[in-house]
Amino acid sequence: MAKPHADIGIIGGSGLYNIEGLSGVREVRVRTPFGEPSDALIVGTLDGVRVAFLSRHGRGHRIAPTDINYRANIYALKTLGVARVISVSAVGSMKETLKPGHIVLPDQFIDHTKRRAGTFFEKGIVAHVAFADPICGALSQALRKAANGAGATVHHGGTYLCIEGPQFSSRGESLLYRQWGVDVIGMTSMPEAKLAREAELCYATMALVTDYDCWHASEESVTVEMILATLHNNVAQAKRVLRAAVPAIAELRTCPCGSALQYAIVTAPERISVALRKRLQPLIGKYLKKK
Repeated sequence: MAKPHADIGIIGGSGLYNIEGLSGVREVRVRTPFGEPSDALIVGTLDGVRVAFLSRHGRGHRIAPTDINYRANIYALKTLGVARVISVSAVGSMKETLKPGHIVLPDQFIDHTKRRAGTFFEKGIVAHVAFADPICGALSQALRKAANGAGATVHHGGTYLCIEGPQFSSRGESLLYRQWGVDVIGMTSMPEAKLAREAELCYATMALVTDYDCWHASEESVTVEMILATLHNNVAQAKRVLRAAVPAIAELRTCPCGSALQYAIVTAPERISVALRKRLQPLIGKYLKKK
């Protein structure tokens, strides 16, 4: 059987555990040097485009944000040939104008996580990728157009604060984060976005607003029940946006995402072991001569 291939990866967050409309579906389990991904990848064709879908929390929502194997997830998508990743994430709103049911396409992140492996480059190899602009502008624009076309209320741009979780914020924390000027708060886009950049993948987050975080004095404090009620409608809308966005994404990549490692690897090539070269071959193979 031919090796499965996909051009676009979709990582589904809370509530988004599958994608309708895929044809020629094949379930693929990928082994990586970093362990097992969250679940099997569902590979198929969506309106003529090869797509790989991965449930971030696993089917049945069994993996907490801290325990997600972000490195294995991104590495697995890379090995299937994925060049662009659309990440779907449930978030809380930190601003009055970002209402439950809205979609936010953030262009910045603040990483407030504490216990997650956040790089592929360790134990004998060092790389420093540029991360000033963490979102692929071209991919985000495609999502914006698709969201507008699907009738969604979409906000383009903004800062996503990623906390460790799994607990929601205290009111004191929420009020502090508001002073930082962030737009939405979630638990899963970091270090996912950083790893996507290290893997030279275009990456964009579609953040689905489910609630106001507990800063909002006139709203009751966030609960799982509240989130799930809004999330059901959000997910249906997100699926329509994805269905419109995937075939509209240009085949030719003109963004710098695909060459993020070109000048980032600072370890002398002769000091990179054979084992490391093999471990990171899908990421660094094109930059290192065979040893």
